[in-house]
Amino acid sequence: MQLRDLHVGMIFLLLFCVPYFGYSQNLVLNPSFENFINCPVKLGNLEQDVEDWKMPTLGSTDYFNGCSEAMGTPKNFNGQQPADFGEGYVGLYMYAPNDYREYLQAALISTLKKGEHYSISFYVSLAERSDFAVKEFGIRFTEFPVQVETRKVLSSMHFSKLKGDTSNQLEIKYSKFYSDEIEWIKLTQEFVANGTENYLIIGNFKNNKRTQKFQTKRKITKGSYYYLDMVSVYKSDSEDAKLTVENQNNFKIDSVHVFRDVHFDFNRSIPRNSHQRELNLLVAYMKKHSKLKIAITGHTDNIGSNTFNKILSLKRAEEVAHFLINNGIDKSRIEYVGLGSVKPIADNTTDAGRLLNRRVEFVLLK
Repeated sequence: MQLRDLHVGMIFLLLFCVPYFGYSQNLVLNPSFENFINCPVKLGNLEQDVEDWKMPTLGSTDYFNGCSEAMGTPKNFNGQQPADFGEGYVGLYMYAPNDYREYLQAALISTLKKGEHYSISFYVSLAERSDFAVKEFGIRFTEFPVQVETRKVLSSMHFSKLKGDTSNQLEIKYSKFYSDEIEWIKLTQEFVANGTENYLIIGNFKNNKRTQKFQTKRKITKGSYYYLDMVSVYKSDSEDAKLTVENQNNFKIDSVHVFRDVHFDFNRSIPRNSHQRELNLLVAYMKKHSKLKIAITGHTDNIGSNTFNKILSLKRAEEVAHFLINNGIDKSRIEYVGLGSVKPIADNTTDAGRLLNRRVEFVLLK
C-alpha cells in the first residue's frame, strides 16, 4: 500500500474507530473503502482490489477509486459521482434483468451482543444510467460467511440452507430521495441483535417481481445501479456519530462553503430534499462560536431572465437565513443576498449541472 493510502486509512481510523476516547467503535472494517490492495482497473473486481470486503455470490460488484482512469471517481461507466468520504466507493446492481443481483459482504469486528440495540447506516446515490430507483434496501446479518454459487437473487431459500443463524434481516424502506443522482443519501436503521451476528450483507434480497421500484426518466440500462459508501454499525447509544459530525464540521472562517444537502427544483425557493441535518450543524456551530457572523448567498441556473433569477436566488438565501433565525441565531449576525445565475459552479447544459447551480453558499465572518 502506498504512503498516501496508508495516510487516508489512518484518518478514517481516527474518525470512525475511536475507542481511545471512551466511545464504542464502528464495527465495520474499512467502512469507506479507502484501504485497497490494487488500484481498480476493471469491473467486478471488488474482492481482489478492496481490503475486508467480499462478494457472497457470483454477482460482480464494482470498486471505484480516484487513483484509476478506468474505474475512477467522479466519472465512470455508469455516470458521475464525487467521493465524499475519501477517494473510493463501490457500485452494485440492486435490480437488473433476469433477477441479476450484486451484493457486499463484510466481517464485523466483533459479534453483536444479544439484546443490545444497534444502528446500521450507509450512503447511496443512484447512477445516472439507471432506468429504475428501488424503494428499499436489504440487510442480512449472518453467523458465518456466505458463499452461494448464483448470479441471481440471494433469497430466503438460500439463507435457509446455510449453516448457523441467518435470521436477523432488515429493510430500509422507501424514500423518494433514493432516486437522487447528485447527493449521497444516508440510510439508517436501528435493530436489536440476536447475539450471533458476525457478518453483514447489503443488497436486494427480493426477485424482480417482488422488488418495489419506480422508473426514472431514462431508458438505458433496464436496471437500478447504486453507488454506496461509508458503512457503519454502532451500538445505538454510541457517541461516535456525534463525534464524527463535530470533526467534519470545523468550518473555516472567511471561506466559501456550499451546502451539499440544500438544492432546489427548477423555479423553486424551498429546498428539494431534507436539509435539516446540515443546517442544524451550522446552527450548533454558530451557537458555539457566538461572535461569528454569516453571509449567505443564493444562486440559480441560467434558465429565466436575469431579473427573475436574482429575485429567486434572494428567496433561496432568505430561506436559509430564516431557518437560522428560527433556531436561535440572532438576525443581527446574518446577512443574505441573491446573485442569480452569474456564478455557476457546474455545466448549465445538463440537468445535473443545473441542479448543482441552484444552490446556497455561506461565509462565516469574524
